[in-house]
Amino acid sequence: MQRFRPVHLLFSALFCIIAPAVTATPATPAIQAQLSAATPLVIGESFTIASAILGERRHINVYAARAWDTPPEAPLPVLYMPDGGVLEDFLHIAGLLQVSVANGTMRPFRLVGIENTQRRRDLTGPTEDAKDRAIAPVVGGAAAYRSFIRDELMPQVRQRYRGTGETAIVGESLGGLFVVETFLLEPQLFDHYLAFDPSLWWNRGALGGQAAALLSRQGSAKHSLYLASSSEAGIASEVKRLASVLEHAAPEGLDWHVESLPQETHGTIYHPAALKAFRKVFAPKMDKL
Repeated sequence: MQRFRPVHLLFSALFCIIAPAVTATPATPAIQAQLSAATPLVIGESFTIASAILGERRHINVYAARAWDTPPEAPLPVLYMPDGGVLEDFLHIAGLLQVSVANGTMRPFRLVGIENTQRRRDLTGPTEDAKDRAIAPVVGGAAAYRSFIRDELMPQVRQRYRGTGETAIVGESLGGLFVVETFLLEPQLFDHYLAFDPSLWWNRGALGGQAAALLSRQGSAKHSLYLASSSEAGIASEVKRLASVLEHAAPEGLDWHVESLPQETHGTIYHPAALKAFRKVFAPKMDKL
């Protein structure tokens, strides 16, 4: 059920196949004189954090999706995203945010992408299942990763950028598992939780089994939870199970929504689910009359 991320490998393979047949046409002296030097295309910012919690340096990518009339220094809410490397999900989510803000279907937001080092370590909680433990040398590091976000990353983002205080987190697959786990264990960390095809099968579905008890400990608060599932049967059934728990045990003040996208696969759900979620959860606020 774990999604493989082959995009950069596929590009590399295609380049190896195509490169021998594609060569630059030699420029004439007149054309050569007119050619300007190519420069990097920059769409945002990046910085690194020397994490004492994780014992490694973490690379962070940042993009501000503003409308044409959003002042450059206007404070923005922040959307945090695991799998946030340039070769992961950062570029396509940044693009979706910008298009959505530009066409008025969502509010301006700042995207903070966290590039992976050991994805399966950081995004998974403990497991008693031998098959789960076999997917990587180290798993079960979600608690430390959450501490890194809470105690090291979020303070730096608040220092570097003007924010409104509103925060959200989005993730898919194991990233979605981390989002749901964070919502159940530490609901006050974010205002909005968006999880697409969350890998709730982890640890034989233990998180879903604990959901009712964990929800009962949450007090009344204004949070939102958006879940989406694809045609992946093992995931869709676990999302449906969690939805059933929410129907009976959702805390007061929780705005939750479950979207079924059976026409999508585990490999295609992120973009269409994110489009729907951003329009619903981050819809422009109507001015009071």
